[in-house]
Amino acid sequence: MHSRFILCLPLVLALHDYSRLPAANPALNIQPLAAELKGIPQTLLSLIHAPEVQAELKLNSKQLDSFLPTLQKIDGPWWRARILPEPQRRNVTAEQEKLLIAELQRRFGPTVVHRLRQLELQAQGYRMLLRPEMISHLELSKEQLDNLKSLFDSTDSIGAKIHANLGQVDAELSKQFEEARQAELQLAPKALRPDQQAKVIQAIGKIFDVSKLERIYPLAPELIDSENWFGTDRPKLRQLRGKVVLVHFYAFQCHNCIANFRIYNRWQESLASKGVQLIGIQTPETSTESDPNAVSQAAQRDGFKFPVLIDLKKANWDAWSNTMWPTVYVIDKQGYVRFWWQGELNWQGATHDQTIEKLVDKLLQEQPTSSVALDSTASAR
Repeated sequence: MHSRFILCLPLVLALHDYSRLPAANPALNIQPLAAELKGIPQTLLSLIHAPEVQAELKLNSKQLDSFLPTLQKIDGPWWRARILPEPQRRNVTAEQEKLLIAELQRRFGPTVVHRLRQLELQAQGYRMLLRPEMISHLELSKEQLDNLKSLFDSTDSIGAKIHANLGQVDAELSKQFEEARQAELQLAPKALRPDQQAKVIQAIGKIFDVSKLERIYPLAPELIDSENWFGTDRPKLRQLRGKVVLVHFYAFQCHNCIANFRIYNRWQESLASKGVQLIGIQTPETSTESDPNAVSQAAQRDGFKFPVLIDLKKANWDAWSNTMWPTVYVIDKQGYVRFWWQGELNWQGATHDQTIEKLVDKLLQEQPTSSVALDSTASAR
């Protein structure tokens, strides 16, 4: 569900006393990550969204407010690319990473860019050792590279099997995957000589724990008004800053969607008074679902007391790169996507409604850090 955006293992070098290491060479000039290096995760865009990273870069609220419209323009293509085949997705992401770095360089200068590049390496875990500039900087031998690639390939092969299961949980595969991830942490640093380890430490700078970052997804695309709604409200996401928003895509004749309706109504009843806005987006699958009157009648019948955007031309479906009826997105007070779930929330005894409710309770406690009202068309570009 979220694998396209999750960061790699946090980098924790297996070195006990950094002070005894040999002196390192001059700082590494970190280059843009080539899209074809598919074994190395693309982490820059996830990192720049995290408030902890923004604080590490010493960006103040005024700077962040001025930067958010640019970030939203970058987020649109990045968000939509999550459903593309890996080569295309990596190409799109690489282009957006270049735009991000160019804009950060222009606005905030080389110090901010250099530190973000260091955090990028840390977030890539030991996979960063396969970057060409790292191979050159460390003077890795063919034997070292072969050992590292074999180690990483083992993890990736298990991950590919898990991905091929299309969301079905396989306990044994999950166990193997976690064991392989831990093997990377334990064995990768042992492939390096002490002098190479020293160079890695210098290249990545002060250790920063990326494992605790939670806001690593894009700003949610703004709603595209079709001029057809159920209900009197016609909200814009930019007008809902300060509220937690639950957006769900559905089709009223879809039986999997219908299974979620009672939960949506419960959320409206229990969460609206706490500052949560529920919004339905009805994207048609059948000819009947393409009739605005039929959509409104069904929403009335099903007891909806929240606004429903009738997405006749699938403009919102495309802007969000949605792929399944139903899908629920959780958006925080700042307008960032924090979680999404595809399918029935209580499928075969699952409790994904409770997962979302717990997250909502947590997000309600967060304090907004930016007051900017974003351009409502930016993310659709």
